[in-house]
Amino acid sequence: PTEPANPLLRRRPTRPPPPLAMEPAAMDRIAARLSAVDGLYFPTAFLRTSPPPETRKSALLDLLSRDAPLFLERYGAALRPDELAPFDALRDDYEVGWHLHRLVTQGDYFSEEAMREREPYLHHEYLGRFQDPFGRAMVRPGEKFSETLMRRAEEAVIVEKIRGEQIRRGVDPSEWVGGPVERPMMGQ
Repeated sequence: PTEPANPLLRRRPTRPPPPLAMEPAAMDRIAARLSAVDGLYFPTAFLRTSPPPETRKSALLDLLSRDAPLFLERYGAALRPDELAPFDALRDDYEVGWHLHRLVTQGDYFSEEAMREREPYLHHEYLGRFQDPFGRAMVRPGEKFSETLMRRAEEAVIVEKIRGEQIRRGVDPSEWVGGPVERPMMGQ
């Protein structure tokens, strides 16, 4: 067949689209971190012993290279936001896009409690200092006494982290979360 005289109507040679791929360094970082996570699901989890971290890393890297949607389905909830960013290169893949959307919108990563646990000092600086500190200590409706005690213990750990960061940054003790610590007087 002959080509049309009008250049706009001529068929251009078609090239396959460039393959969707993540940066190998990002894949390696993700696989390395996840391989060290205790209790992470592995298809061989029915074995009595957990595979060594090197084996887990190579299995994670292989799955990530071979089937990113399955990787996100299995391990997406264990990824941090900075680890989700490299998956943007694969966003055009419908399944990858769907998993990324689900992880960002439905996950609890951006809930106030999750942010407070992750970065206690930043949460305190931007939100916590404007909230009633006694509200967190109150018993919640339907909460068991043991749950209240556990929540208060977790709260004490978070307050200590905030206070440690305030001390490290040189914040005036009068502005410390929970007020300044009273130290016993020596020699009386």
